[in-house]
Amino acid sequence: MGRVLYDLDVLRSFCTGVELGSFARAADKLGRSTSAISAQLKKLEAQCGTPLLRKSGRGLVLTDAGETLRNYAHRLLELNDQAHAAVTASELRGLVRLGLQEDLGESVLPAVLGRFARAHPQVRIEASVARSDELRKRFALGQFDLALLWDVGMDPDCAQGTRVMRLPLRWIGSAAPQHAETGWWQQLAGDAPADQPLPLVLLDAPCPLRGLVTAALDQQGRAWRHAFDSGSLTAVWAATAAGLGLSVRTPFGLPAHVRVLDADALGLPALPAMDLVLGRASTVDNVPVERLASILVDAVREHMQLLQAGAAVPLLPQETGP
Repeated sequence: MGRVLYDLDVLRSFCTGVELGSFARAADKLGRSTSAISAQLKKLEAQCGTPLLRKSGRGLVLTDAGETLRNYAHRLLELNDQAHAAVTASELRGLVRLGLQEDLGESVLPAVLGRFARAHPQVRIEASVARSDELRKRFALGQFDLALLWDVGMDPDCAQGTRVMRLPLRWIGSAAPQHAETGWWQQLAGDAPADQPLPLVLLDAPCPLRGLVTAALDQQGRAWRHAFDSGSLTAVWAATAAGLGLSVRTPFGLPAHVRVLDADALGLPALPAMDLVLGRASTVDNVPVERLASILVDAVREHMQLLQAGAAVPLLPQETGP
């Protein structure tokens, strides 16, 4: 059997369509016809010998093979772009202003900055780590070129944004076993009478999770109380680790001293999902911004793959509409 050589141009079309959630939008972005993109996808599937996409409702999602290929394709395209920049000696210059939330600061930002700096040392990055509400306001004011935001639904201020992935919200508790001796935990585990409201450890207002969590508990008929509020996610994790109560977040960026709980086993209500949205300040192509956006998305997906491999964290399917 002859060696298969993937066409980088085809891989770029494939990755762009998946990232934008639509191959029609990918055709517009890449300056091609929709039929040309479709022909490229057929060629790619023929080379792979297996379907890369499957129907899901009115859209498409990646198959296991498609997800595997996308991960390798991102690496191949990044290496290609780095090689081109090195050979032509055309160093990118400029400034990229990036906003992202605390969940992503420690888990993703170091890898992103290192990878980008090695490829484009003449581009300066201004990164701001803040809460979602502040990031949205600053993004709307034009203070960021890129903003990576958690959102329950697509934010109207991120009209030029794309959904990177959808993640389930999870109940989070202390990883320390001694906190299982507290009264509210024994009650939650069914080892004590249900006479205490469930203590909650959450970010203070404005935080969309507060309403989601309390509404879910109210619908279940479970009493609750705010045990700890803070504007700092680090403080929320410290209070959760100390056993003050339960928190709610996605599995992304959790510190080692807290853990995802089995909601079904503990009788906790199911929670909705959150979208991770990458907002772009402009539809006009800006090479440094697009390079950083690509590296950022890759780093987020790689981090989630590590979480999935290590802790079996389920990802909700990413819709890839036509």
